[in-house]
Amino acid sequence: MRILLCNFEYPPLGGGGGVVMAAMARALACRHEVTVLTSRAAWLAGEDDDQGVRVVRVPVLFRRQLAVANLPSMAAYLPAAAWRGLRLGRRAKFDVINTHFVVPTGPVGAWLAQQLRIPHVLSVHGGDLYDPSKSSSPHRHALLRWAIARLLRRADVVVAQSRDTARNVSELYGVQRAIELIPLGIERPPPRAPAARQEFDIPAEACVLLSAGRLVARKASLQLIETLHAVRDAVLLVVGDGPEAAPLMARAAARGVAQRVRMLGYVDEATKQRAFCVADIFVSTSQHEGFGLVFLEAMAAGLPIVCYDRGGQTDFLHTPANGYVVPLNDLAAFNSAVALLRESPQSRAAIARNNLAAVEDYFIERCAERYEQLFAATLARAPQVPGRQVLV
Repeated sequence: MRILLCNFEYPPLGGGGGVVMAAMARALACRHEVTVLTSRAAWLAGEDDDQGVRVVRVPVLFRRQLAVANLPSMAAYLPAAAWRGLRLGRRAKFDVINTHFVVPTGPVGAWLAQQLRIPHVLSVHGGDLYDPSKSSSPHRHALLRWAIARLLRRADVVVAQSRDTARNVSELYGVQRAIELIPLGIERPPPRAPAARQEFDIPAEACVLLSAGRLVARKASLQLIETLHAVRDAVLLVVGDGPEAAPLMARAAARGVAQRVRMLGYVDEATKQRAFCVADIFVSTSQHEGFGLVFLEAMAAGLPIVCYDRGGQTDFLHTPANGYVVPLNDLAAFNSAVALLRESPQSRAAIARNNLAAVEDYFIERCAERYEQLFAATLARAPQVPGRQVLV
């Protein structure tokens, strides 16, 4: 198949949604011709090859950060990507378009599918439909809700990565239609190498709590400082960066626990894996996750998980098999769960075995296989365009 993937972010820009789509693109490129249409910051090449994936980046203005987009840059992506995508499609004669994130990428995929007369598979990731931490969340604005609902109804296929996201399609946007459910996946991590706590200046006897991801309001990471205050022999190891980094350290200083916080910022994959290796418990106070790739990373590292019950992670995380999934913002229950795991190495070991077994169904090869099957089924139902031969 000749597949066009549209996403306004692709590594090194963006967060988990771009990372997983890139991994899926590489897996699909082993059997198909895959082109990605994405955006570029000034320092990125306009076109390159990523392990067999043709990556085409259109210029956008105002992008200043790798991790976080802004509204002007997302708006600029729409006309630039539509124009470039039309030129690409007329030459490459794609068989199917798969658009990731209905906001902001959805209009690009829908318009290109109409112009090129090919099926449009629209993948929604969660935050593009609902983000409780932002006043700009699409579900709060009538005009955006109407536009998103229209895109959801017009797509040939809509894919959600979790039941939570699928529910938001119907409950927040009033779209009653069949939704395909394809869980996301992560790349299989390398064999675990020995890691020393000294590398991170952590005492050998400490209970290490690990948090990873962008430090933005939706993650509510400041709550972790209260957990650190409650679990007095613990060290908090934070992988990631963002606008909440400085407030987090300010809260830690105010609570007298700054000496037990290790802020790693953005690190390379090898350092991140070593951080996972020295941890005892993975903790997340995120207010909502469309899916939660980082939880899969924790499972693959054999870590028990403590998190809240709002988001797509509830599809695959359950108490007590995988750790503790506690009511949203019940910080007392959250802290109690961490303390229970700290006190029971036997429970942590049992959960590690469960998580290592369960994560096997969530590696990227399985995600790509499910998308491949969906594309083939969609093309089999689609009207044939004269002169186009689809190789499946």
